[in-house]
Amino acid sequence: MNNLSKITIALAVLSLTAAPSRSHDKHGHESFSAGEPGDPNKLSRTVEVLLNEMDFTPARIEVARGEQIRFVLRNVGVEDHEFLLATTAENLKHAELMKKHPQMEHDDPNGVRLKPNKSAEILWKFTKAGTFEYSCLIPSHRDYGMIGRVTVK
Repeated sequence: MNNLSKITIALAVLSLTAAPSRSHDKHGHESFSAGEPGDPNKLSRTVEVLLNEMDFTPARIEVARGEQIRFVLRNVGVEDHEFLLATTAENLKHAELMKKHPQMEHDDPNGVRLKPNKSAEILWKFTKAGTFEYSCLIPSHRDYGMIGRVTVK
């Protein structure tokens, strides 16, 4: 194999491996552990969540099973932060992936990454009872306490 062929192959492999570090790979979720994306015409209530170094306000939310919430997320901190709604086990697993790809962007209906002074909304219908969490999976943020809990009764 000549040097030109080796360089071409190396560039092709590099382009394939670099893409996941810049954007979030859609997982093809057919279902979500904490429920499902909400219907904007059937909202129950709005909950504002502030993302700051290194916490969420409020850090605990109670909802009724079947309730739809419009989360208004505001990054009031000086660093990028995330809100990812899932089970603790799912978030811990995803946090490991984030350590390998810290610039990963979330484009799933249950998660978003926000720059400082930015806001976003997530519409969510809680169809399953239990305790779920929202956390910031940017490396070390969750470890420093950026975890909130949603109890669905």
